[in-house]
Amino acid sequence: MLIRPSRRDLLRYGTLAGTGALLPAAARAAADPWQRAADIARTVRAPVFASRIFDITRFGAKGDGATLNTVAIARAIEACAAAGGGRVLVPAGDFLTGAVHLKSNVELHLVAGATLRFSTDPAHYPLVFTRWEGVELINYSPLIYAYKAKNVAITGAGTLDGQAGAEHWWSWKGPWGGTVEYGWREGMANQRPARARLFQMAEDRVPVEKRVFGEGSYLRPPFIQPYLCENVLIEGVRIRRSPFWNVHPVLCRNVILRGLDIMGHGPNNDGTDPESVDRMLIEDCTFDTGDDCIAVNSGRNEDGRRLAVPSQDILIRNCRMKEGHGGITVGSQISGGARWIFAENCQLDSPDLWYAIRFKNNALRGGLLENFHYRDIHVGQVSRAAIACDFNYEEGAKGRFTPILRHINITRLRADRATRVLDSQGLPGAPVGDITLEDCSFDGVTAPSVIRHTGRVALSNVRVNGKIVPALDSTGAA
Repeated sequence: MLIRPSRRDLLRYGTLAGTGALLPAAARAAADPWQRAADIARTVRAPVFASRIFDITRFGAKGDGATLNTVAIARAIEACAAAGGGRVLVPAGDFLTGAVHLKSNVELHLVAGATLRFSTDPAHYPLVFTRWEGVELINYSPLIYAYKAKNVAITGAGTLDGQAGAEHWWSWKGPWGGTVEYGWREGMANQRPARARLFQMAEDRVPVEKRVFGEGSYLRPPFIQPYLCENVLIEGVRIRRSPFWNVHPVLCRNVILRGLDIMGHGPNNDGTDPESVDRMLIEDCTFDTGDDCIAVNSGRNEDGRRLAVPSQDILIRNCRMKEGHGGITVGSQISGGARWIFAENCQLDSPDLWYAIRFKNNALRGGLLENFHYRDIHVGQVSRAAIACDFNYEEGAKGRFTPILRHINITRLRADRATRVLDSQGLPGAPVGDITLEDCSFDGVTAPSVIRHTGRVALSNVRVNGKIVPALDSTGAA
């Protein structure tokens, strides 16, 4: 039975229209906003599990790379949950499976040498309640899914392989920027008609239970999606070849991503998309992706405004970003808003990384985005700009909702090679708010910044190509 979240669920997990669970003393937060980041690190704790072990081979699983083990893994998870929780163990071997659905108090653990290899047959992913590009619907199950679960984890040194590629899943994207990448060719079916239909259904407020997609719609499932869950840990595993977004926690509270190695260069292969998440720690992860490495979201357009649950109190630290569109990104499915996002001690470096720090929004999304604090960021090279604030993304000015972006504070960012320092483009009547850069250096700069419909850009001890500058050379009107 498919059950959509109740208003009580949203209040419990998302703090509707509130100010978040972490509320340090006002004076302390005003004096040092990084105290709030310390509070996130202190209060987000990993779930603890019973010592019981449920080896999937005891339930009939075979690690021969050919046997479909969906039922055996489900039996192990069910037995673990029924016993009060513990560890579902995936031993060394190559285990083929369809969708894996986790339950409360269950840790899925892959030892070194273990691979969960996910079937490329869409029939092995039953329809579930989910979110797709920020919109609720009934669609293919994520490859690993948990719904309204408490205390869940995926851990270990093994590999999760989604087996996506030009022959499976990725071609559903259709033409990409006018090209025929990722296996799609003229005449092949793709996601475009269903995507447009889903978005229109959301604008028309069609009840979610009537937004049924799946077979024939070509909307790819994400890899890992805990939905309305509390106390989530994903740690240590290698994640490869996702059909769509890699790690997508939705409406969750208390989430930790730690030590993940995520690689996938397919379409929309975002590393992680925290969506309407309250309190999250992302640390010691490596992202090498076909889209944004980290993209903080909170729902798209009417659906995001209907649920009205922001992403808030997220701390990103000690991460490495390689290839991708944006390294640390907020948006564009951001209609529910985002606030108090922190990042520190991260390294971003690739000629195929477009931007180090990126904000994406437009007048169809709207939403309040505020209080972003980044420090000690090392950028080796990016191909476009070190920092981007873009209100012209996708629909741009074609909407009636005012995007608000303010209080961006970046300290000790060092870029060895960036074509531009800043590309900040708000909209007429909806300027990007204040941006503060302090003790930053940008080298290898060959083009002026683009600053249009942008408020205050304050610099303190900022060097561009070795020289301290009082203001950024720019094109456009400041």
